[in-house]
Amino acid sequence: MCNFNHQREGEVMSDVTTVGIDLAKNVFSVHGVDAAGRVVLRRTVRREQLLPLVAQWPTCLIGMEACSGAHEWARQFQGLGHQVRLMAPKFVTPYRKSGKNDGNDAEAICEAVARPNMRFVPIKPIEQQCILTLHRVRQGFVEECTATLNRIRGLLAEFGHVLPQRAVEVRRRLPGLLAQLPPLTVRALTDLQAHVS
Repeated sequence: MCNFNHQREGEVMSDVTTVGIDLAKNVFSVHGVDAAGRVVLRRTVRREQLLPLVAQWPTCLIGMEACSGAHEWARQFQGLGHQVRLMAPKFVTPYRKSGKNDGNDAEAICEAVARPNMRFVPIKPIEQQCILTLHRVRQGFVEECTATLNRIRGLLAEFGHVLPQRAVEVRRRLPGLLAQLPPLTVRALTDLQAHVS
């Protein structure tokens, strides 16, 4: 990693035109080049340092992989006047020059975002992300409910009671079957039934 002293860093900030940021939970790798493609910025920063760092840059092109948190960062960087582009990770991978690590990923993102034929992911407005959150939560509940009903069906099959896959049939028939089962099994199935009620 290049270490720039404070005097040189101010100079670097004014030269940067394209930046790749490898997003993570707490530590981010940043790779920036100037208009000639020379590396002028290579840093690792903590989460709380990223936005103040980006705020120091002149208007530039920032690339990131479309992953968790990328849309929120993109909106914040756009608010600072930057042009932000998100890319699917599979389109960034071919630009990695050596082994996979955060610094190499940031460099690959910086390279990929400047490619004229790159395909970008639209940045979601916050309203769209809110709606998608509701859909994901609902989908999670549906999957959890289906898995629980299938678990009930599987446990009943262990005792010779085979039920159709339809949720309504499991809910309708389970109460009548509980009297025919051992107490420990009744307790387990009652807990599962309460979980999907």
